[in-house]
Amino acid sequence: MVVLVMDPKYQPEYQPIVDKYGGRLAFANPGEERQGSVENGLSKLAELAGDACAYVAVHDSARPLVTIREVCDVVTDAKEHGAAVLGVPCKATIKESEDGSLVLRTIPRARLWEVHTPQVIKIETLQRGFKKVAEEGLEVTDDVSIVEAMGEPVKLTLGEYTNLKITTPEDMDVATAILDDRKDEKVTELI
Repeated sequence: MVVLVMDPKYQPEYQPIVDKYGGRLAFANPGEERQGSVENGLSKLAELAGDACAYVAVHDSARPLVTIREVCDVVTDAKEHGAAVLGVPCKATIKESEDGSLVLRTIPRARLWEVHTPQVIKIETLQRGFKKVAEEGLEVTDDVSIVEAMGEPVKLTLGEYTNLKITTPEDMDVATAILDDRKDEKVTELI
């Protein structure tokens, strides 16, 4: 089951695709922030799949270059640990600043990971997490942050640097080059 969280004004454009996969695709409306969108998508998934689905993989459409191997690896890790997130070790040096003007300190790069999507979590865990977030008024920046807030483990699954987030025109140029590199690769079933 795939739930597409999408503004209702765009849903009619994608309805033929949803119809084509009869019962395996559905829409959910977005929330005001990412957190609300994920919660709406999770509610729709739980409503439609019921007990037939134990895990949710939350994926950001701004990361269209994720590979089949990455998806399989993060799902496998989530099944073992309860939650997993794709990521790569940070290559850049990261500075912390309180005012955006002066460096407060350099954060050791060896401990830093840039996280990607999909992020895979047991549905029951994420539902408990959303309850905690609402009760305590927590702000979370990604889905596994909810799991972290509950003190539960999240497995880092080594991903690929090519699973970049496309947010600028330059990112699109890089994505095009990655796709050009991949065009001759055979897609094989890994599951």
